Amino acid sequence: MKKSIINFTSILILSGCGGSNDANLKPQEGEVVSAIAADNGNEATRKAELEKIKKEKLSKEFSMTTMTFDKTTIDFGKVKEDSENKAVFTVTNTGNQPLKIDKVDVSCGCTTAKKPENAIPPGKSDQIEVIFHPKIGQLKEQEKSITVFANIQDEMQILFIKAFVEEKGK
Repeated sequence: MKKSIINFTSILILSGCGGSNDANLKPQEGEVVSAIAADNGNEATRKAELEKIKKEKLSKEFSMTTMTFDKTTIDFGKVKEDSENKAVFTVTNTGNQPLKIDKVDVSCGCTTAKKPENAIPPGKSDQIEVIFHPKIGQLKEQEKSITVFANIQDEMQILFIKAFVEEKGK
């Protein structure tokens, strides 16, 4: 008697799963996980497919692109302390989506950087302007970094400026 109740319960549970109508298995927009769960492949295949879909979705959501610079280091050579030294890095959008430079950080208060305000269309270029203003007493070999944050795969790119700072009076 117990065995027949268990079998009957199992039949009810299985029939309630809705497996008879294949149209219900088609994923609706946004139901990525349901579509993968319906796949009869092995677990590794499902995980790989899910990871691929996540990457594609992230790429579309954040409109990832690529960028290149005309140079990654600028060497000012010999400069005087308390002088203003300007440089320009040209950035080119080498991807298929607009390039949005979100933020530009500098490693020292003696350096300032100005980023492009507007997104850079694919195939176009713009400039990041940098000013190095060594303080009094900030002498000899100096190297500063400029970190550019953008909608690229690695999220950031680091640029450098170098100078040999001499005393102002010499």
